[in-house]
Amino acid sequence: MKRDTVPAQAAPSDSQSLESAAPRHSAPPPPPPAEFGFSGLHAKNPLGEATFGAMCARIPGVLGRIARMAWSIDPRAVVLLLACQVLTGAAAAVVLSATADAMGHLLADGRVAERLRAALPALLVITVAVAVGRTATAFASYANGRITPPLTTAADTALVAAVCRVEATAYAEDGFADRQEAAEMGVVRSHFMVQDATRFTSALVRMVTASGVLTVLHPLMLPLLLLAVVPAGVGAMLSAKVDYETHYANVGDRNIRHMMRWWSTTSKYGDEVRANGMTGYLLFWYRSVSERIDRRTLTAAPRMLRIVLVTSAIGGAFLLATWAVLAWLATTGRVPMSIAATAVVAVQTTLAALNQVVIHGAAMFHTSLYLADMRSFLDLAAERAHSERELRVPGPVREIRLDDVGYQYPGKATPAVDGVSLTLRRGKIYAVVGENGSGKSTLTRLITRIYPAGRGTVTWDGLDLAGVAPESVWEHTGLVPQTFAQWPLRTRENVTLGQPRTYDDVAVWEALEAVGMREAVEELPRGLDTLLARELFGGTELSGGQWQRLACSRAFYRRPALLILDEPTSQMDARGEHAILERIKAIAADRITVVITHQLENTRLADEIVVLKHGRIVELGHYDELADAGGLFAELLALSKDR
Repeated sequence: MKRDTVPAQAAPSDSQSLESAAPRHSAPPPPPPAEFGFSGLHAKNPLGEATFGAMCARIPGVLGRIARMAWSIDPRAVVLLLACQVLTGAAAAVVLSATADAMGHLLADGRVAERLRAALPALLVITVAVAVGRTATAFASYANGRITPPLTTAADTALVAAVCRVEATAYAEDGFADRQEAAEMGVVRSHFMVQDATRFTSALVRMVTASGVLTVLHPLMLPLLLLAVVPAGVGAMLSAKVDYETHYANVGDRNIRHMMRWWSTTSKYGDEVRANGMTGYLLFWYRSVSERIDRRTLTAAPRMLRIVLVTSAIGGAFLLATWAVLAWLATTGRVPMSIAATAVVAVQTTLAALNQVVIHGAAMFHTSLYLADMRSFLDLAAERAHSERELRVPGPVREIRLDDVGYQYPGKATPAVDGVSLTLRRGKIYAVVGENGSGKSTLTRLITRIYPAGRGTVTWDGLDLAGVAPESVWEHTGLVPQTFAQWPLRTRENVTLGQPRTYDDVAVWEALEAVGMREAVEELPRGLDTLLARELFGGTELSGGQWQRLACSRAFYRRPALLILDEPTSQMDARGEHAILERIKAIAADRITVVITHQLENTRLADEIVVLKHGRIVELGHYDELADAGGLFAELLALSKDR
């Protein structure tokens, strides 16, 4: 019986083996973006339980708040604005009164020339009143132009200042970033609030004067007009509420989309995005989140349409009734034709003013919601800001002592630093080492009072930092963090951080010389005046190692009593690393120096090495002691050499 045989195949190449090992099916689709709801400790919808009456009741308070803010910016402009409002209303009243007088003459019996001559004084009064009203409107716009820009700047600056002054621990709190994003919209809306308030009050004054004239003509006219406009006001308020609810639902998505937009488009990460083929996924992610925001907005559109249609229909019915009543009064002789003609003008004036009151009242209500978000965030930031303390660090620190210090991040199950007791003295270099997540960076934040100790005490020359003004601690601190800022400033300000010690650049060049950056800076197009931002016109860029040297020069320039360097040479070549280490040793006698590093050979320069594990000190000693002690340091050192 003949046996079937399989033909022999050539041995696959390495590339063919890899291809055959890869899955044959198509790759899975990219995962959809996570849901980013506006929730957390600080999330609360101000309209969650608000009634229509409560919403209307907000408007006087909003007017008062806007007036106080404007007064603090430019009192003279506020006075001018109010005077123009009164003048505009008075001009409108004069126009209507003179119109009634002119109509009486124009519709009377007699020759046309005689009637025109008799109406001429009233017509001249109307002309002057209209001119006065328009002039007042122009001056009101001028006053608004004087108030709005500085008011918007003040709101924006207040928000930036609030964020800069909060305790650093606030950033880790659930919902803090979302609440900040919501407050940003308040800054944007602050640009319109004075304009909306001005138009609202101007329309209110015109409405009052016109309705007064209309009531004199016939008491039935004004109630009908109010009924014609009130539904539009209700609709505008309800539409604003729906719009804000949509905004509230989208806060989380807008926040993360804004962050991802920067990460995707900044040139700093362009190489990683392109070389790793992330462009398609980032566009998919960005489009997906944007479409989710759009879906919420489109879902709200039918609700807003129903509100507008119903309120417009009701308002239109009452407006039709208003004109019908006016026609009935004129045709039945209950009012003279001259009065009826004036009533037409008064109705149109009152109706236009009422519509403006409704439109700008709703806009003010809308703005008040965003201003409330901004105000609540500023209040929250004030609560989380560094409390004002009179006690200050008197001078350069000589000894820092930690006694049973612990700190646990919000939402974490275990402390980052747990029961650390340590003494740091002037003139000594301390190296802090340990595996990732062992608490090294957190320890430096506690030493510098960036974070307050969760338990235990941190003292500077016997002063407990819990009762000391943090700014007085930072006056004597120089920190080079692991993730340092690449400020879009000139080279000089990148060294001095905007805090020059002298009027010349000698100290700046000394700091650059100390880190081996003098020659590189001299070769920049404008030296110390070169803008270090490639994205901006006239700017340039440094390499990663040059940026790290520059970050070290900042700390050396400050000449602090406490110098902390977190992985200060991780991006440097051997020459740069050697220059930094030599500089650290050269200036160590005048300060407390703390160096965090994974380059364990560099710890030879330290007078004492602090070894951390799970937030605790597990070893303490000199390099030679710990290298032969058989503990964690010796283990990590052996691993670093076995590469």
